Amino acid sequence: MRESVIRYYLDADILGLAKVLCPLRNDVTCPGDPGAVVHKRERPPCLIADTRTPDTAWLPVAAAQGWLVISRDRNIRENQAERRAVRESGVKMVALAGDDARTRWGQLEVVMTRWRRIEALADERGPFIYLASRHRMTRLDLGD
Repeated sequence: MRESVIRYYLDADILGLAKVLCPLRNDVTCPGDPGAVVHKRERPPCLIADTRTPDTAWLPVAAAQGWLVISRDRNIRENQAERRAVRESGVKMVALAGDDARTRWGQLEVVMTRWRRIEALADERGPFIYLASRHRMTRLDLGD
């Protein structure tokens, strides 16, 4: 059995969505993920073991691994400190935005609607944040 390559990290604020996606994809992890075998690939345990790990601790880990972070941070537009942390860590992020992302079902709908664009972003170099809804994806100014 071959080891999988993690490409996507789902933040602790969308663990419900992670519980849907992790059993389906061997390249998705989340905080506390014990690892699993998915499609004959072994996903290792997540390097971020605790869902309470502060952003300042896990963002650099995600960036160093080259993971694309998927989050549901409603305040990322207004919170300069969070945008600065993304910029300084070099992380790649897609933030599920708006009313579309309030429920697990809505989050799944946004991710599935935008999946091809999310996959393409995984290959791009960070730092960046895109806001994703069912209807659009827009790049957020990090205030460089």
